[in-house]
Amino acid sequence: MKQKKYKDKSKSKIKYLWYTLAIASLVIFALILLASVLNIGERLREKSEYLEYGFYVVVVLFILIFIVRPIIIIVKSPSLSIITSEEELTPKAFKIYRRVAKNVTKANELDNDEVLLLTSYKNDEELLVNLNYVFEHKVRKQMNNIVIHNAKIVLISTAICQSAKFDMATVFAVNIKMIKDLVVKCGFRPSMKNLSKLTVKIFVTSLIADGLENITLSDVLPKTSFDALANIPMLTKVIESVIDGVANALLTIRIGCVARNYLYNDGNVITREEIRKNAYKEAVIILPLVLAQTVSFFPKKIVKFFSKKEDVNYDE
Repeated sequence: MKQKKYKDKSKSKIKYLWYTLAIASLVIFALILLASVLNIGERLREKSEYLEYGFYVVVVLFILIFIVRPIIIIVKSPSLSIITSEEELTPKAFKIYRRVAKNVTKANELDNDEVLLLTSYKNDEELLVNLNYVFEHKVRKQMNNIVIHNAKIVLISTAICQSAKFDMATVFAVNIKMIKDLVVKCGFRPSMKNLSKLTVKIFVTSLIADGLENITLSDVLPKTSFDALANIPMLTKVIESVIDGVANALLTIRIGCVARNYLYNDGNVITREEIRKNAYKEAVIILPLVLAQTVSFFPKKIVKFFSKKEDVNYDE
């Protein structure tokens, strides 16, 4: 009995530790973003005060639409593990299952038969079986598409933009949006503990995105390969930008896979280590799909853009 109480207290402490880390991550990110915004605002003030104020308005709208609103949607969603919950199936739990069924019906493109499974059922036990079927045969695939779509956004935006702080804000906002999209598709969210873990992971990923901007091709390639590429005008810059985008996309895919695994395994049936390993494996599998779907954006427009810049600098 005492051992059980000790374990419960230990779990409670760990849970609140993650809450604290998540809040700290959001605060630190807000401070970094605020410092960058004020810095840009001061530069714009030299040209026009209206331009400065307009920039602040755009930033506030960006934060409200792409960060605050998704967080509110995530937190307000019901917390429930459809696939692996080991909790006793109480009337309260089935009430949440019914709510989840409605959310899934609204948020997913289901066949008529699948809609009937979630709207016409004899009892709550049958609803639970139907939910499992719909999740495995339809929702899981659509969740993969969400991860791929958001990874493409991160790849393109961070590859094109040459601002580390913009990369950081983009990665943070897109990852928050991705989790919101996954939660909406599922009709429920992970536990607050796992949401806190995801928040910390997103913050760390955004910091990595900030640091990746400073990596040069010489840090990645052997000296002989770098010397050969360095003689080709602006090609090194293009490759560095693409590597930056691909690295950020891979990190985004991993967060999406972790979020999806949390949604499917909040009952603690699989371990944290298994979730981490599965996320890495899935990220490696999904990345080629992201690259294949993104290749239409490269290299024509991007190479053309960089080539023009190089021509100007070269003539000078």
